[in-house]
Amino acid sequence: MNRIERRPLGRRLLAGLGVTALALLAAACIFAPGKFTSTLDLRKNRTFTFRYAGEIVMVPLKASKPKPYEPEACHDEDYNERPCTDEELAKQKTDWEASNERKKKSDAEASQMLLGGLDPSDPKAGEQIAEKLRRQVGWNKVDYVGDGKFDVDFAMTGRLDHDFTFPTIEGFAMNNAFVQLSLRRDGSVRLDAPAFGPQGGAAGMGAMMSGFAANDKGGDTSDSTVDADGTFTLTTDGEILANNTDEGPVSVPNGKALVWKVNPRTPAAPTALVRLTP
Repeated sequence: MNRIERRPLGRRLLAGLGVTALALLAAACIFAPGKFTSTLDLRKNRTFTFRYAGEIVMVPLKASKPKPYEPEACHDEDYNERPCTDEELAKQKTDWEASNERKKKSDAEASQMLLGGLDPSDPKAGEQIAEKLRRQVGWNKVDYVGDGKFDVDFAMTGRLDHDFTFPTIEGFAMNNAFVQLSLRRDGSVRLDAPAFGPQGGAAGMGAMMSGFAANDKGGDTSDSTVDADGTFTLTTDGEILANNTDEGPVSVPNGKALVWKVNPRTPAAPTALVRLTP
């Protein structure tokens, strides 16, 4: 008796997770840096100026490209590959179309929870996000250029009487941070820039799971990841208590500077601890 190829156990287990579960994991990395320049100036009096100029990639938009249908191989009883019959090919395509419909429904449900109702497969989604960001303070330029990519210029000056996170998106239930400033009672500020680190944390998990899901449907994952390429510079007149730069602090006219080069070879996400005035 002839039969259609059965998927390997690993792929069937991944499929059993359901596309909603995969979407939840991938949502750990909603945005990723592309080519950029970012600066942060911290003053002892707790004033700060932060800027990010360049590319931001919305991963769900980049990963939402429809994957073309590709027939699976057929095998005989001894598991030797053989040509598929017309009936087998027709059933494969019917099953693939049904799976795609289930994925669309599940992705829409995940979007309602995590992306403020945004449907990543909607051709207008990129411009909708751009319009949302333009309404928020600090986003001086937001242009959607396609393929999930935005050209932005964000700048904000303020006083650190509370924690600061970039980016924040109105209406989104959750989002990954590019830069976080966490205040401590002793007057110090901890800087973390998780999105400027290697693809080994939440971003890497999201890309990996998205890739598994695409491979399970025969999709192309060649552009499912995002490579950051830029520099992040911290300047301060405060006391630098700790940092993980290669060169350490260097003198600049307004104090000290720390510089991180961000690319696929970056060994660790930038981090520093700076003492300001309590």
